[in-house]
Amino acid sequence: MVYRATPKTQARQRAQRDQLLHAARALVAEGGFATASIQAVASRAGIATGSVYRHFPSKADLFVEVFANASAHEVQTMSRAAQGHATATEALQAAVRTWASRALAGQTLAYALIAEPVIPEVEAARLRFRRAYVDVLRAVLREGCATGEFSLPNIDVAAAAIVGALAEALVGPLSPGDTNDDHAADALVCNLTHFCLQAVTPSVLPRTSR
Repeated sequence: MVYRATPKTQARQRAQRDQLLHAARALVAEGGFATASIQAVASRAGIATGSVYRHFPSKADLFVEVFANASAHEVQTMSRAAQGHATATEALQAAVRTWASRALAGQTLAYALIAEPVIPEVEAARLRFRRAYVDVLRAVLREGCATGEFSLPNIDVAAAAIVGALAEALVGPLSPGDTNDDHAADALVCNLTHFCLQAVTPSVLPRTSR
């Protein structure tokens, strides 16, 4: 006779799994993936270390799910920010400001999601979600080109370039080091937004005298 877990047992297992994911995400937000060992996750969740493997066959499985959940939330937040605007310019501004502001408000988590050296399985997930950010911006840029607000020879390249620029300026090796200051963080968000708009807006060349 095949054993089948009762609804109560299944609910308890789901709750324990959720506890582990919550604990792992909290540790990553505090110190990056490097600090989120299986032992640390189990301890934070109040669960025996061996029990972690009942829910996640390996550390990679746990980390990939934590990464995917956190990244999906950020992509969805950025996508929602870009919706419901009268113009594509406003949509792009909202998308960039939202992503930049959230990254600066949670810099450790942002670094973990965007730039921290990670295991190959998580790096593969990172690439998938980079493409998801590009997809959000591609839709905004396509709309802007259709309305004449933007002028771009290649929308795909522009969307990827904006994602790369934001990632580097916010958490990459070349990012400013003083963004813990609110004024500096606000200035960086404004500068990034201005840069992105300038990059996609048609240039008006000055008339030359004859």
